[in-house]
Amino acid sequence: MEIASINFLIKDSPTAVAILDLDMCFISYSEIWQREFAPNFDSIVGKSYYDILSDTPEALRKIYNDCLNGASNSNIGRKFIAANGAITWLNWRIDSWKDDNGQINGLIVTLADITETKRREELLIKAQKVSCTGAYEVDLFSDRVYWTEITREIHEVSKNYIPSLEGIINFYKKGEHRDKITRLVSDAISEGTPWDTELIIITAKGNEVWIRAKGEVEIVDNKPVRIYGTIQDIDEKKRIALNYKAVTDKLTAATVGANFGIFNFDIVNNVLNWDESMYRIYGVDKNDFTGEYEAWRSGLHPDDIERCDIEVEMAISGEKNFDSEFRIVWPNGEIRHIRGIIVMVRDADDKAIAMTGTNWDVTELKVAQFKLRKSEEFFQTAFESSNIGMAMVGLDGKWIKVNQSICNSLGYSQNDLLQMTFQDITHPEDLQKDLKLLNELFEGKSEGYQIEKRYYHKNGNIVYVILAVTAVREIDGQLSHFISQIMDISPRINAEKRLNRLVDVTTEQNKSLLNFAHIVSHNLRSHSSNLSMLSGFLSTEENEMERKNLLNMLCDASESLNETVLHLNEVVQVKVDALDKMKGVNLNKIIRDVKKNVALLLQDKNAVCHINIDRNLKIRGIPAYLDSIFLNLFTNSIKYSSPERTPVINIVSERIENKILLSFSDNGLGIDLNRHGDKLFGMYKTFHRNNDAKGIGLFITKNQIEAMNGSIEVESTVNVGTTFKLCFEIGFL
Repeated sequence: MEIASINFLIKDSPTAVAILDLDMCFISYSEIWQREFAPNFDSIVGKSYYDILSDTPEALRKIYNDCLNGASNSNIGRKFIAANGAITWLNWRIDSWKDDNGQINGLIVTLADITETKRREELLIKAQKVSCTGAYEVDLFSDRVYWTEITREIHEVSKNYIPSLEGIINFYKKGEHRDKITRLVSDAISEGTPWDTELIIITAKGNEVWIRAKGEVEIVDNKPVRIYGTIQDIDEKKRIALNYKAVTDKLTAATVGANFGIFNFDIVNNVLNWDESMYRIYGVDKNDFTGEYEAWRSGLHPDDIERCDIEVEMAISGEKNFDSEFRIVWPNGEIRHIRGIIVMVRDADDKAIAMTGTNWDVTELKVAQFKLRKSEEFFQTAFESSNIGMAMVGLDGKWIKVNQSICNSLGYSQNDLLQMTFQDITHPEDLQKDLKLLNELFEGKSEGYQIEKRYYHKNGNIVYVILAVTAVREIDGQLSHFISQIMDISPRINAEKRLNRLVDVTTEQNKSLLNFAHIVSHNLRSHSSNLSMLSGFLSTEENEMERKNLLNMLCDASESLNETVLHLNEVVQVKVDALDKMKGVNLNKIIRDVKKNVALLLQDKNAVCHINIDRNLKIRGIPAYLDSIFLNLFTNSIKYSSPERTPVINIVSERIENKILLSFSDNGLGIDLNRHGDKLFGMYKTFHRNNDAKGIGLFITKNQIEAMNGSIEVESTVNVGTTFKLCFEIGFL
């Protein structure tokens, strides 16, 4: 179709319509289009659509682009909000138009600005909802009642509900409200008096609603023919009004009790109004207050005036809200701390014309905060410098904060401990007791506890402590964390153990001395009697051969006496200064060294020896004692091996806490423990018919082990073998 024909068709169109090319330039348009969208132009043919309608919303621009690609779009009314806040409602239909070959040449746009219509519709709907006012009419001849839709909504009845005069009256709350409406209607009918009152109705759904009821009577020939009026839902407004005084009274009481004041300031006229609390907060007599900005400013602390001026100006300019703390000086010189908040009031041009705000006297809070800060500083200083270990521990057992004393006691750095829980380093035997008491804190049964417990030092040693735990709770009573105080009592415990060991050693030495005394009493008396008898026989014997025989017997007796004295001396010397000679000894090395010393004996018996001991394992001991102990065990295993089988010796060790347990086993003759168990480690006790047995080896072995704070036990079965179990203290590098 020719352009001229197109122009002719749309020129007189009853709607705003335009034809655009692919570049969105006008080809043709209706007169209504020009009148509504381009009134300042004589002609817009060839001009760009977006030059003429530069405020076209982005969403509509996108729709135009879609339609240039063949789409169609229509909308009976869509709301657009411009960047400056302006609202526009548009109605449109957009189609592409094509040439005879089906190629898109542009758009046909029908557009209508329906903003005013939509605004009126919105205002009408809002007015109906906001006013919530219904109407009614009562025909006094027929007693028929008419209600509008909003009247029905106020009474919360269905659309099919048929009201009656009696029914209307019964909606009013029984008592003063129903009595009052009854009286007003009666007076209106009899005297023609209109009414305008506020009453409560009970809706069909049982809700109490305040309404404003207005009514009057129409009189014809001096007779009332109808009653009509309006009913408005004022429930929210009325309840606000009823509560206003109570709220005001409460606010007044609150402002007095909380040192809270309210002010208003007319910026334009420089008029400052304070409520009663403001005068009390500032310590100012109401009659001495001039009611100007300068009057407030003059009460500020000199060091805060400049800052407050800047913050007020920033609030007026809109750069930053005023929410600040400052100091004031009372007329008597007392300094008070104030927190102030300002809300700005602006005119249509966004110019600040007034401000309203509040002031709180926060002096007591500031003092409390200062005391709290000092208390925290004191706690921090005490925490860090305390000689007692102190820690903050989380509910999950993690160390939150620890001081240096606790690190010194446990051997860990602060960073090490903060990666751990107290459970990680608590001795297993003490953990359940600790957790049980801790659970009582969780349950609120107690606020703290104190126990003795053991921790593991980083190097593996046991650290003995007195632990005091206190619960720390939030303001709502919820458990927050724990404060732990840890007093290291390891020196005391170790001293007690050392003292106990000394007592044990003394006891053992006393036993040894008693044993020694018995031996001396028995053995030496026997030797003495024997020597005395031999000396007597020798002095009277004249036969030379007999004299030689007696001399040989006398020599044997002397050697036996000397051996007895040496054994007794060896026993006495075992525990003398033993503890001072102890040091870290490599257990594997010392056993292998002893094995080398008895290699010929082992070879002679074709004995097999298995040693399963960590090469780096150290025990606390005296090397000479350890040599003697293992030499005695090796030689006993060889000496009392069974002739029926190849001798096998097994030596293994295991660590149990801070002790080393050594098992020394053989498959020899064994010992009948039922017969000899109670005297196995006695002096001069032998259990096999072996000519080399002296009965002194195991006695000395036991004394040597106990002198090194160790112990020895035996398990044995006749003709099966014997196992000696030796316990030593672990040694550290």
